[in-house]
Amino acid sequence: MSEARFEYHNLRLVEPSFSSKLTDLIIELEHLRKKRLSGTTHARVFFQLKDIFHTLESIGSARIEGNNTTIAEYIETKIDQTQPSPPNIKEIQNIEEAMSFIEEHIDTTPINRIFISEIHKMIVNGLKYPPEGEGDKTPGEYRTKNVKISRSTHTPPDMSTVNQFMEELFNFINQQDSAKHDLLKIALAHHRFVWIHPFINGNGRTVRLFTYAMLVKLGFNVSAGRILNPTAIFCNDRDNYYHNLSIADKGTDEGLLMWCEYVLKGLKDEIEKIDKLADYEYLHKEILLPTINHSLERKYITESEAKILKRVTDKQVIQASDLNDLFPSKVNSEISRQIRKLIEKKMLIPEGEGKRKYVIRFDNNYLLRGVIKSLGEKGFLPVKD
Repeated sequence: MSEARFEYHNLRLVEPSFSSKLTDLIIELEHLRKKRLSGTTHARVFFQLKDIFHTLESIGSARIEGNNTTIAEYIETKIDQTQPSPPNIKEIQNIEEAMSFIEEHIDTTPINRIFISEIHKMIVNGLKYPPEGEGDKTPGEYRTKNVKISRSTHTPPDMSTVNQFMEELFNFINQQDSAKHDLLKIALAHHRFVWIHPFINGNGRTVRLFTYAMLVKLGFNVSAGRILNPTAIFCNDRDNYYHNLSIADKGTDEGLLMWCEYVLKGLKDEIEKIDKLADYEYLHKEILLPTINHSLERKYITESEAKILKRVTDKQVIQASDLNDLFPSKVNSEISRQIRKLIEKKMLIPEGEGKRKYVIRFDNNYLLRGVIKSLGEKGFLPVKD
């Protein structure tokens, strides 16, 4: 690796040629952005997946920075929350909390210094400072010393210019340009944030949340029926991520266009992959049934519970009368008792407020392990354990 050095280049839009792969990607992603996702998966089922993918996104972002917590280990901490969280778990929990903060506030909050500072405070909260941990002595404050980036030939700008470059970045993302430039701006802004390296520590985690916030603000959000997992773009192959960042560091149009193509291709692939879960036939066959079988084999659930859950997944929405043939010797009150028991164990949830129709619930300590296992086997996990 050549010696690291600082090379200035303007923050600017770059224009792909009309016949390029990048232009094709922009067109396809614009189609996905404007197309409201409509599938056969019930909303009460589909939206449970959002929380699971928030978890996977958070694990992936932490793993890029060297956190070696496996998905299985983190899932166990979500199942058993009686123990205090060690630092590696706290780091992931912080990212999850920041994602929820973005979801809650992004519609009414501009992406500016105050917003990014709040995100940074959240992701380093309660963590020791390097080299002992992944915290920051000055949460939410721009760095006041010069730094180097490991695995990079780029040296970030002098500490005295950080505020200037960050204001330029916020102006860049918030200025009104043609909609065709929105996705390019997201990719370019991600690189520029890393190029500036505004905080002493936590820049990687913060920039991925910054990118997530821009995508949600742009319309790729779960309220429109879509689940996002953008960190998967960067964490499936960390070496490729750093390689593409280094190409963009050169500041040439060619290098920046290559970076944009890398980011947008990854985004398109991830969106299309996760959108498959809106097809209930696919979700039922490839994820939910294997989940129930896994939980039954491990004796997390009983035979009777498995029967009911399989019937629920077969029909997607059930009421008590749909179970009569499964338990012909039981009276209606006994079947209702079985349903109440599954609701108490968080394996069923009413279809709506006050309704006596039910859908499966899988964010619980009986089914969650199986859901993660099934998602992993079908290639939905952003990191490989």
